[in-house]
Amino acid sequence: MIPDSNSYFSVPHNFNAYLSPWDTAQGLPTEDELKDMQSVGLKLLTEVKSLEANCLLQLRNLDNDAKAVVDFLKLQSRKVDLVLQHVLEKEVQEGQQVKGNQFGGSGISITSSFELNVGDYHKAHIYLHAEVVALLCICQVIECIPIDENDDQDTLWHCQLEFSQILEDDIEQLVKASLAVQQKMLKKRKQNIDKQRR
Repeated sequence: MIPDSNSYFSVPHNFNAYLSPWDTAQGLPTEDELKDMQSVGLKLLTEVKSLEANCLLQLRNLDNDAKAVVDFLKLQSRKVDLVLQHVLEKEVQEGQQVKGNQFGGSGISITSSFELNVGDYHKAHIYLHAEVVALLCICQVIECIPIDENDDQDTLWHCQLEFSQILEDDIEQLVKASLAVQQKMLKKRKQNIDKQRR
């Protein structure tokens, strides 16, 4: 369980997620059980990202000459992460695909072509391409409302899902990714303001 999920903020971002209903009769999985549910590819990506983070942290403590090495290793690790994530998402996905539009350390917001029942739990595979994050977690639906669409289109649903069981490393990845997305948004906003002033 997440100790204080309200302490995390969310950022708007498009991503893919795959949802499968979770039978609450079996209870929420423990952290070890959640790890066992991960595919080999997902475990590999998680391990690689964890090793990268530790190595880069140690290299940052070296003198200024290490900056070029750190930047090069970041580029190399990003290439590996991108390949692993691509391979992961090309695997046969369990569940129904939905479009994510907001994420943070406490949950996700999605647009779905089908209604989700408030209170229901779902196993979710989440893929944030731009930030090279892939994870598995259990979410609970806390809100699901229809989006007004034209009469000739099927109803879409805007749903909020809160993490009920997620690995600590994955929360850390989501928090880092949300900070990176926010930083990019601020940079883009500043560039737009600078253009308008010219």
